[in-house]
Amino acid sequence: MIPKLHYISQAATVALHLENIQKACSSGAELIQLDLEHILENERMTLATEVLKITSHFQTRLIIRSHYKIAVELKLDGVYLLPSDSSPTHVREQLHSWQSIGAAAHHLQDCEDLINSDVDYIVLGPFKNSTNDSIKALDLTAYSVLIETLKTETPLLAYGDITTADVNSLLDTGISGLVVSEAIQQDFNSIKTFNQLLGASSTGEMRHTF
Repeated sequence: MIPKLHYISQAATVALHLENIQKACSSGAELIQLDLEHILENERMTLATEVLKITSHFQTRLIIRSHYKIAVELKLDGVYLLPSDSSPTHVREQLHSWQSIGAAAHHLQDCEDLINSDVDYIVLGPFKNSTNDSIKALDLTAYSVLIETLKTETPLLAYGDITTADVNSLLDTGISGLVVSEAIQQDFNSIKTFNQLLGASSTGEMRHTF
């Protein structure tokens, strides 16, 4: 089953990544997405190895953004792909059979293409705001329309400046789960609140597994 809450560690340094991930795991995070964008290339494998030690201790799932070769070598739980990354079809051929693939989407066509590529889940957004002027944020109505139109069993998760106050209204759209970074990093205790709100929902269980 795909966890309903994904925490993205987006720190600028190795030390901060390790500190944040330790706190997230201690606070009950079920899945960590490791974003290596701000880490020097020659430090990425070492960092991922150290993070894996932490997540393994807590039995927390670990996926990596974009760098699927690291996921393969370290046998991580999976990989999360951006539109600029290699195609899910190509990456699937490189991964171990049990590793998962999640991918980002914004438009209906993005979702349909990813579903046809047999990804395990789709991260749909951004919600509320966007740092990219060419991408319009999705509101609750947009989520509802996309989910109703797609009628897919592939889990759809929301991301983008989401706080605990947004959870219930997002769940009402039919969304399967959330991908969160800033709200958790501001207060790692919020993981428990997110989990409680997500667990108390009437949303159906997600059928895909790692």
